[in-house]
Amino acid sequence: MQSYESTSSSGCGAAVAVLRADACDERTVAFAARLAALAQAPWHAVLVENAQTRRRGEAARLRTLELLRAAQARGAVTAVLEGHDAAAVVAGYARRHGCATVVLARERASAWWHTPFARRLARAAPGLDLVEVAAPPSDRAAPAAGHAPDAPADTPPAPRRYLAAVGASLGTALVALPLLPLLDVANVGMLFLLTVVLVAIRLGRGPAIAATLVGFCALVLAAPRHRYDVSEFKYTVALGVMLAVGWITARLTSDLREQAQAAIGREARTRALYEFARALSVALQTEQVFEITRRFLARSFDAGAAILLPDDAGRLLWPEPGADAEAKAPVLSVLDMAAAQWAFDHAAPAGAGTATLPSNPFLYLPLLAPMRSRGVLAVRVPDVAALLVPERRELLDAFAALAAIALERVHYVDVAQDAVVRMEGERLRNSLLAALSHDLRTPLTGLVGLSESLTLSRPPLAAAQMELAHALRDEARRMSTLVANLLDMARIQSGGVTLNLQWQVVEETIGSALRACRWQLDGRTVETRIPRGLPLVRFDATLLERVLCNLLENAGKYTPPGARVTIAARAEDGRLLVAVCDDGPGLPAGREDALFEKFVRGRQESPIAGVGLGLAICRAIVEAHGGAMQAWNQPDAGACFEFSLALGEPPPLPEADLEPHDTDTDTDKHEH
Repeated sequence: MQSYESTSSSGCGAAVAVLRADACDERTVAFAARLAALAQAPWHAVLVENAQTRRRGEAARLRTLELLRAAQARGAVTAVLEGHDAAAVVAGYARRHGCATVVLARERASAWWHTPFARRLARAAPGLDLVEVAAPPSDRAAPAAGHAPDAPADTPPAPRRYLAAVGASLGTALVALPLLPLLDVANVGMLFLLTVVLVAIRLGRGPAIAATLVGFCALVLAAPRHRYDVSEFKYTVALGVMLAVGWITARLTSDLREQAQAAIGREARTRALYEFARALSVALQTEQVFEITRRFLARSFDAGAAILLPDDAGRLLWPEPGADAEAKAPVLSVLDMAAAQWAFDHAAPAGAGTATLPSNPFLYLPLLAPMRSRGVLAVRVPDVAALLVPERRELLDAFAALAAIALERVHYVDVAQDAVVRMEGERLRNSLLAALSHDLRTPLTGLVGLSESLTLSRPPLAAAQMELAHALRDEARRMSTLVANLLDMARIQSGGVTLNLQWQVVEETIGSALRACRWQLDGRTVETRIPRGLPLVRFDATLLERVLCNLLENAGKYTPPGARVTIAARAEDGRLLVAVCDDGPGLPAGREDALFEKFVRGRQESPIAGVGLGLAICRAIVEAHGGAMQAWNQPDAGACFEFSLALGEPPPLPEADLEPHDTDTDTDKHEH
């Protein structure tokens, strides 16, 4: 091939477009896009590069890359492939992606020894359909653009290279031609071949061919002076072989140099990625990731870079300036931040070298990690055209991907450290609660008993002393309840609670809780709404009684004397629902669910005694039974707490124990 070959392909039955850096390639892309749209299938744009395509120069390559980007803007899936035989590479790519049609620009007339690309592709893949797009009339007679001889990047301009090649060949003639009387023509020709190889390595293929022609002419002209019969066939063959070998050697040496340069470039990119990944692997802080990324971008691209991280609301924060001049942290304006925010919100690159805001001096790459986007990498490259080179752009994208993974790893390291600290704090708190509750429970139980005995002493105490005895008893009971809650929470958090599940009648548990909490409901009216015939429920009666006691105690503390407390139970949708409601001041708005957290109270500053564990214990016990608990404010006034338990299938009862059940609802009122 004498051009860049780029292939666009869609799914089965759609198009593959082969591009060359001239005007008709735009028509090829457009035709392939229309064909893929009609087939309603995705299509691909593939650039095949080799030593032959690189000889066309950087300008032609950039034009082809622009066409490749235009194909990507039209919805093509782009790829850059490497291969000596472009037709075989295109055929293999089409087979892997299930493409059936190839669209390519019609080639101009070429030398008889040059096989057209379409014919070579037809031989490599006979099953592909080939469609040739004709060039516009104004371009049919135009010469191929960018057809310049190859040359290494560090060589002088073309005239100087050719003059240097001719000078090297003439210098070799001055040294070798005096040796003709002593050596054979073929031996002298080897010196010219050595010169051709050196010229090809240093100056490229074109100057090497010029050196071959000059050496051949020097031998032809110098041979008669030394009485050699040039007309002899053996010398003619030797000179002809010298010309052919010099030509082939120049071409092969040039191809080998280009392949070596490509291999060196790939090795440099691979090494840069390896060193970058190794440096990021030891980074444990976000600032370290910033500094490593800036340093490697400055080394690999001579570019300034800034990493923009989002806040909790998803807005990118302004970057902090670099600590020194080597950091090369660029200064971003308000418009630059807006472009970076667009790249972050849409998870797509923007800025220089892209279809979005291409005039912006920065390239904004979203840092896409496996879980979510971690920010934006803003890069300012001195040469924007370098971003069009696929190898450099792929290396930059790889840098951004590695930086995103490093940021996510650092984030989860911080999360893990915070979790460990919280776990250790929780373990210490539970241990402290357990120790305190065990040490305080026994003396408090004795204090409650002694205070109750004091109120029942004979002869009775005086009125003032009896009031003090009752106050002492109530405070001792309250302290005993608090310690019991602390012990229960410590046992629940440590996993030391074992449920004694039995099939129970919920009415008995409610009655037991009312009897246990009668002193806490002093002056309140308790109303029970329990229908007859509630089914048996499998639960731990002791723990469920603790739930009801905590709810009743909570109602007694937060309602004034004379308030009404209602306990209701019903079976609904396979679950037993038990609610404890009151007509007090209600719950703080918006904090209904937060009240079930540990050490959370309705009002932080309140004269009502308590540490905020009762509701947390209730939810923990209910959830241990496989149920759920919630709270809300009633429409008129007061708060309501409700928990639910699964009914299940109770065991059958003997027929002698079966009695007819009344489905009416019993409503009882009790004054405490």
